[in-house]
Amino acid sequence: MMNKKCSFIKEYFDDICKDAKCTLDYNSDYSLLIAIMLSAQCTDNKVNSVTKKLFSKFKSLNELNNASLDEIENILKSLGLYKNKAIYLKEMVSILLNKYNGVVPLNKEELIKLPGVGNKTANVLLAEWFKIPSFPVDTHVARVSKRLGLADVNDNPLIIEKKLEKCFEKKDWIDLHHKFIFFGRNYCKARNPLCKNCILKDKNYCLLFKNKSTDFK
Repeated sequence: MMNKKCSFIKEYFDDICKDAKCTLDYNSDYSLLIAIMLSAQCTDNKVNSVTKKLFSKFKSLNELNNASLDEIENILKSLGLYKNKAIYLKEMVSILLNKYNGVVPLNKEELIKLPGVGNKTANVLLAEWFKIPSFPVDTHVARVSKRLGLADVNDNPLIIEKKLEKCFEKKDWIDLHHKFIFFGRNYCKARNPLCKNCILKDKNYCLLFKNKSTDFK
């Protein structure tokens, strides 16, 4: 059962983050997996622009597999770490075809063995495509969690994930993951957060507002 603070935060996010959803464009399991992998240190809008070009040119896993590394790098070059991401993409596609018959594995342990796929990427894929309850932690989720005292300032993403899973009911994890991101992008920004009209500060739940000297970016 959620405590009073977690329950209030959920109700508040339910009210102001109604439009929260995955903002990556995809139309298949592999296109979503690739988009998530490419989104590291990039905005979703930038990734969507790149994947639109990528999947317009290479319309299947087989076509991606036959593409040269130079061709893929050329499309990804506007993304951060594009050279590494191009290598991961090529290796990932080859494994999906040769080991999994072109189907993204459902098992998390198998997912995180894929090149470029870590815990967060696997969790996002499982939640978004397979609808398996998980609470992926990106920079927005981490920042909001620390500012609201749901995690400690030095907690890593895995620790934050476990704390959020304990704080909220399992049936709400996927939805709240999106709402934490929405709140972080649009309200509780890294710079110049919109604190003025946020009722969480009035409930004394916001550590950033209480202690301006603490860095929760």
